[in-house]
Amino acid sequence: MGWGGVIGPQARRLCYKPLAPFPNFPPHHFFLQVRVESVKMEVVKNLAILGATGSIGQSTLAVVAEHPQEFRVLGLAAGRNVELLAGQIGQFQPGLVSVQDEEAAGRLRELLPSGNTLQILAGPQGAAAVATAAGVDLVVSAMVGAAGLEPTLSAIQAGIPVALANKETLVAAGSLVMAAAREKGVDLLPVDSEHSALMQALQGQRREDVKKLWLTASGGPFRAWPADRLARVTPAQALRHPNWNMGAKITIDSATMMNKALEVIEAAVLFGVPVDRIGVYIHPQSIIHSLVEFVDGSVIAQLGVPDMRLPIAYALTYPRRLPLSGPPLDLGQIAQLTFEEPDVERFPSLRLGYEAARTGGTMPAVLNAANEVAVAAFLEGRLPFLGIPRVVEETMGAHTPRPIQDLAHVLEVNRWAREYAQRLIEEKGATNLS
Repeated sequence: MGWGGVIGPQARRLCYKPLAPFPNFPPHHFFLQVRVESVKMEVVKNLAILGATGSIGQSTLAVVAEHPQEFRVLGLAAGRNVELLAGQIGQFQPGLVSVQDEEAAGRLRELLPSGNTLQILAGPQGAAAVATAAGVDLVVSAMVGAAGLEPTLSAIQAGIPVALANKETLVAAGSLVMAAAREKGVDLLPVDSEHSALMQALQGQRREDVKKLWLTASGGPFRAWPADRLARVTPAQALRHPNWNMGAKITIDSATMMNKALEVIEAAVLFGVPVDRIGVYIHPQSIIHSLVEFVDGSVIAQLGVPDMRLPIAYALTYPRRLPLSGPPLDLGQIAQLTFEEPDVERFPSLRLGYEAARTGGTMPAVLNAANEVAVAAFLEGRLPFLGIPRVVEETMGAHTPRPIQDLAHVLEVNRWAREYAQRLIEEKGATNLS
């Protein structure tokens, strides 16, 4: 699939020719040769942001606020945090918004000035309408969990480029999403810091020269904790990430290392690289975000301060870079960068991610759905911390994987896995899953 990025009044169009793929994997736009053409176009990029009130959505709007000459917000989709959404509407003046349900829509209308003519939609159809609204140049897909799959796929099928922060979309339905992107010629720009780092390190490289991709992980707040102490982790402890300011679900995923498991699957799908050519290093400083190892022994790494605005801004304006406020990376002050091998005995979620990726088909969707249910139960105090991977593993063990057929098939598998995981939690209880 070709990649065309257009920038500025006297801008460059990047046109790519895919190189030879790994065996059994389709060619992909990150291993490319480039030619440059001059074109003219409007500077302002019209954005639709899915998950506007989450951490990625807020960081995206912070980039927009810092560079108002670059972007216009056409649509916002959110969940139930209508108080925050109302403030975003006042600041960015979108023409269309969507919330989780009609009750949230009613509360939002009450918060807006009387006589407001803003179109307010609700439910999955509302989010899809925001993603496919007329005039949208780029969709930022940042909804939490599998809920982001349908509107993201709708944007792709409408031929709209996507800046993808919702890793669950590729985990649950990677083959569908990539096939649709190839068919429509749509660009998928990674927003996760690790995948953005890989994209940057792979620019202009030949696919056959790449030996391995390496993702880094901070190790979370419990990196050095012994197994017996992990059994007593509370939600409040798990929500205190040492380096990143993120939403609750992804913060818990970071603590269990499920986030890295999902990112391994995402990288395999996005870059078309076999999962056994993707490794993970624990890097507590969160300065090196990913590395690419080449066949000659060279390694290219991308470094930066742990600030999600950096990969977001790169996705919004690719291949340009925007100046951003904030402290620069000071390696002298950091003094050292350290690395460790992950411990899959204490953090089995990473092992489960590799197993799901190797199995393929519907298994990654089951992994993701069971994890979402288990994380919610942990945050509600109904499941111990170590019960999260146990619920995921038992749900995977009860599933017979099949090749993904279509979106309806993925949604049915997602429903089954959620119901199975929920029954496990209710029937076995916290004691038997600890």
